[in-house]
Amino acid sequence: DDVVRTEWNLARELGIPTTVHVGMGRLAGRFGMIKKLHQMGLLGSDTTYIHCCYFSEEEWQLVADSGGTISVAPQVELQMGHGWPPFAKAIDYGLRPSLSVDVVTTVPGDMFTQIRAAFAADRARVNAACWEANTEVPDNMLTARQMLKAATLDGAHVAGLEDRTGSLTPGKQADVVLLDARALNVAPVIDPVAAVTLCADVSNVDTVLIGGKIHKRGGELLADVARARRLVEEAR
Repeated sequence: DDVVRTEWNLARELGIPTTVHVGMGRLAGRFGMIKKLHQMGLLGSDTTYIHCCYFSEEEWQLVADSGGTISVAPQVELQMGHGWPPFAKAIDYGLRPSLSVDVVTTVPGDMFTQIRAAFAADRARVNAACWEANTEVPDNMLTARQMLKAATLDGAHVAGLEDRTGSLTPGKQADVVLLDARALNVAPVIDPVAAVTLCADVSNVDTVLIGGKIHKRGGELLADVARARRLVEEAR
């Protein structure tokens, strides 16, 4: 407990946000880490809780009341048996969950993967429960628009950068990802939001702007790869 208090207080003294992995798997859920942090007086709006798959209802409310933020890493949670990604659960408590990767040693590091993993996982969870109970599927399942918001505006919110980025809003940085909507995997684009969240992948990224500055076009990237290959061949 002394170590935890020291680290949390040092982070706050330095104005550094804290992230902590909690509730990943039934065993971790039994620890009641959020309740413990609450008893120690350490919950706060400067802390992001990652995974959160096995929170009790009380713990969800404690996080919401403290102003803390949630980040869900769906691909890892499904893959490692942490539990169902609690994306919809976080929304039920008025939270704005972001999407994260956790580790790139076993899962892709792109947002397209995380969007679809969270979306499909929640659809699977709800459908399985309704099938088991022999009831109709509810109308309030996660939508493609909610997933896009999680990967953009809500990601900026959780990172404490919502005033600077996350949406195309006057006064914010011009951080833009341009996707090629002519590619076969998204064409014909009828619903742009659904096309981005459910069909697009990294191959569709054509141009990236950060603060209004063009950093890489798709064609330039391919040229870089070709140059790298030539250098490797020349070295051989």
